[in-house]
Amino acid sequence: MARLNLKLLLFLLIAVVSCTLVTYIFTCGHPTSSHTSFIHRLKESSSPESRGKLYEELDCSINGMYHISCRKEGKEVFVPFSFLEKYYEVYGKLAKSKGHEQFEWSHSYSKVFKPTTRYNSSGMFMYFSNYNVEVRDRVKCISATEGVPVSTQWEASGYYYPVQVAQYGLSHYSKNLSDRPPKRKILEDGNLVTAKWQVPKGASVKRNYDNEKFTHVLEFNSYDSPGISLKLRQGTDLVLSFDLRLLSMNGSLTIFLEDRDRSTIFPVSFVCSPVLIHVLNSSGSYSTNYGLGSCQNWNQLTRDLHVDLVKGHVLSGRGKKLSKTKLRIHHLIVKGYGQLDNLTLASSNHMGMFYSSADWLVRHQDTSGGWPIGVKRKIASGKADLDPGWYSAMGQGQAMSLLIRAYYRSGKPHYLEAALKGMKPFSISSTEGGVRAYFMNQYPWYEEYPTVPPSFVLNGFIYSLIGLYDVVSLAPQNQVGDAQLLFDQGMHSLKKLLPLFDTGSGTVYDLRHFSLGLAPNIARWDYHSTHINQLLLLSTIDSDPILTNVAGRWISYMSGKRAAHN
Repeated sequence: MARLNLKLLLFLLIAVVSCTLVTYIFTCGHPTSSHTSFIHRLKESSSPESRGKLYEELDCSINGMYHISCRKEGKEVFVPFSFLEKYYEVYGKLAKSKGHEQFEWSHSYSKVFKPTTRYNSSGMFMYFSNYNVEVRDRVKCISATEGVPVSTQWEASGYYYPVQVAQYGLSHYSKNLSDRPPKRKILEDGNLVTAKWQVPKGASVKRNYDNEKFTHVLEFNSYDSPGISLKLRQGTDLVLSFDLRLLSMNGSLTIFLEDRDRSTIFPVSFVCSPVLIHVLNSSGSYSTNYGLGSCQNWNQLTRDLHVDLVKGHVLSGRGKKLSKTKLRIHHLIVKGYGQLDNLTLASSNHMGMFYSSADWLVRHQDTSGGWPIGVKRKIASGKADLDPGWYSAMGQGQAMSLLIRAYYRSGKPHYLEAALKGMKPFSISSTEGGVRAYFMNQYPWYEEYPTVPPSFVLNGFIYSLIGLYDVVSLAPQNQVGDAQLLFDQGMHSLKKLLPLFDTGSGTVYDLRHFSLGLAPNIARWDYHSTHINQLLLLSTIDSDPILTNVAGRWISYMSGKRAAHN
């Protein structure tokens, strides 16, 4: 009996402790609302009718116009993020953080680059070291004859767009300053460095002095053989530079790229043809060909072979998913009769690509100092369209930024001359073929799109100001001409007109709602952040607080803040 009483006492003690603990948890622990909600859901889920379901379906009426499926949990209503994303133009994704999954919400998708030092006209151009112009969808390819991008932005067949050409050069100039020095290996220079070419019977290779280049070059003639080849397998470096002159119309240089995962060979050829880029399909085997024109003259080429291959894949409809790290050069072949010099393989050649852009701008500048754009630009539903041959203040400004850097680095006067001539359209009214307009007949504005009436695009105007500032900074002071005056006038206009671009929650791209009587053209977030980055750059060379104050307010819009209402 004593043993039974002891067991009963022990049982009662355990029961009291358990009840006390449970009572504390539910009454004394002061649980948070989330804990209460969790317990409430737990109780609900224990019932047979609600087991496995913590919510109920709910029909949501959106402004009385249409319905979507929502969910209700207690008094809380949950709207699908897929709807919110489009309705409010916000962004989100599921991600891992510290070992657990979370949902990351962001109000904008773009970045602000806050400068840490004063802007230097001989240094990197803004944040363009992050730009990869050549891989953009609207770039058809890098021309083999010109060495610059061919745009399809407003015409599918392709054309040279001075803005894109300048951005291509400025991005590589900036990468040259931000990236580590490239690996570089000369494979053949016809003189001190000679490669071990595999020459089939009947073909020939010799190294002769060339009176045009004033150096020895490799001369090849494959006759009727399959071609003269050179095995490489030099790792993952894919930037190939060479000087090539094909003296027979059947001449070519072909690089064979190997995908090391799939053991697939992709040929990329440079041939005598006026066609920019052409893809040949032979029984499912594709070859990407780049045209060199008539081929009678020397062509100096700097090619990113990964980009060349990707553009061929896109053109053939095979997509552009080719991993650069999995490609290597397997071998190359020369055919026909021709000459080759300075064959060099490198991890990058940013300055070669930079000078390709600078040289294109020198060759294609007209007598009025402009770089005419050869396609029609439709601005807004047939209003204020621009016919082929128009200038862009943004194109002029970025070209000047590039050319004055080319002069600074090389000392060659023709780059300086082209940069100075580029200012001419800034003093000519947009009604007379220039880029200068006036807001309210009072404030001068340099038009990215010189429409009549004016459209007052903000980012293009500021890029033109940076171009003028670069000329003032790097040109000899006795040659800067009107650059300082044009810059000062533009800065005065910018400070006066900045408030007109502020919507209270973002910015507008231009002032077409004022000048053309159309709805406001709201800047998407990448343009909004460009506006901010431009103002922050200008604030390092102009201490007026309006620049930093406006930039700060516009930055706050990117995290969802709004201007106060009445």
